Amino acid sequence: MHKVELDKFQGPLDLLLYFIRRDELDINDIPIAEITAEYLQIIDGMKAMNLSVAGEFILMAATLMRIKSKMLIPRAELDDLGEPIDPRTELVKQLIEYKKYKDIADNLSEKWERLSYQHERSISETFEDLDADDASYLKEISVFELAQHFKNVIDRLPDLNPYEVDLNTIDLSDKKHFILNSFDGRGILFFDALLKKCINKLEVIMTFIAILDLVQQLKIVVLQSNLFDDIEIHLLEKN
Repeated sequence: MHKVELDKFQGPLDLLLYFIRRDELDINDIPIAEITAEYLQIIDGMKAMNLSVAGEFILMAATLMRIKSKMLIPRAELDDLGEPIDPRTELVKQLIEYKKYKDIADNLSEKWERLSYQHERSISETFEDLDADDASYLKEISVFELAQHFKNVIDRLPDLNPYEVDLNTIDLSDKKHFILNSFDGRGILFFDALLKKCINKLEVIMTFIAILDLVQQLKIVVLQSNLFDDIEIHLLEKN
């Protein structure tokens, strides 16, 4: 068994997802006995070394044992329609939702890293589409500076529960289309005004990904005159 350190995982679902990916398991048909055995072995190993284990990991251990016990019962519970109830159903649902949530975060991280090290067309070239008066006082904001602004907004919003987020309603193309149709007659969109329309952290993250995509496609440029001034998004391509 590979050595696993709990502090590298964001929570019990993250650890279970690691098992599933590592062993190339079907997320819809989890071998609960094997996963439970390895999970408990890790928890017990941490306790044996007198290392603290977060309560959420202990709770998941109890959940796995409960599911395993139910699956050993010869006669399964039946739902209202008389169909057998799979004790794994709720856990599988949580894992699928968490995987979607994590994939979005990983997508954001990849785009951030790629744009940070990939040299885009210089701002002097992109200013060809801007008014000379605008270009005289605005400067391009870096990906890291933009990310910090997004982080500040995210920190002010309530925490998301990944189990309760319906990711099927989120579409990156729709978000990009929304941004491109939010510019005023001058082709300018104020950053704060855009983010005020976001209702939760996930929508803020999707807005960040959409802006990164549009910057990479040279459809917009993100500008700011001074450190604490409002950030402006300028449209470079008329749609």
